[in-house]
Amino acid sequence: MPGHVNSQISGNIKAQDGGFRRLIIIDGKGHLRGRLAAFVAKKLLQGQHIVVVRCEQINISGSLYRNKMKYMEFKRKRMNTNPKKGPFHYRNPARMFWRTVRGMLPHMLWRGRQALKRLHVYEGIPPRYHARARVVIPKCMTYIRLEPGRRFCSLGQVAAEVGWKYKQVVEDLEVKRKEKSALAYEKRKEKAALREKAIKAAKPETAEFDKILNSLGYRVDFA
Repeated sequence: MPGHVNSQISGNIKAQDGGFRRLIIIDGKGHLRGRLAAFVAKKLLQGQHIVVVRCEQINISGSLYRNKMKYMEFKRKRMNTNPKKGPFHYRNPARMFWRTVRGMLPHMLWRGRQALKRLHVYEGIPPRYHARARVVIPKCMTYIRLEPGRRFCSLGQVAAEVGWKYKQVVEDLEVKRKEKSALAYEKRKEKAALREKAIKAAKPETAEFDKILNSLGYRVDFA
């Protein structure tokens, strides 16, 4: 299905405990913020490059009202003599998640700073990642880790309540992306069907050679 995360890839990522890939693109939708941040922080320290997309759909346990009140209290914290020096209160979901990961890294040390540079976070899915395989981390998913009936809200909802003004813009862009993804998926299906048809049509002509290759240990039975 278009836009669907390839479960086989997410299973083969060796991603939960070991293994290394050049780049891991994680679809943040449906993950719990703290658990996902802990996983990402560990991988960053191991030298892995990670991109997290759809940060606005990362979940937080607890009701929207509770999380909004906690963030409003956090916004009041500042430096009395010069507030420009921090702490800085990010309003967009991607930076909120980035800050959570930063808190799990030794970011005041060289290795922590280098690890943080290997992380990229986005609301929605930027065009450069539209056609790239995205993975999920099963042990961080809300429906696995949160008990049924427990309240939760999304990072995008909290951000919209505390000053993020682009929630609707991101949602509109996501609708357009899914429409393009659906068209691309249909084209891939048509191409695959034509390839299968061509292989079947060529079977009688290549049967003799296929038999020879199979006897030598080469698997040529594509259909």
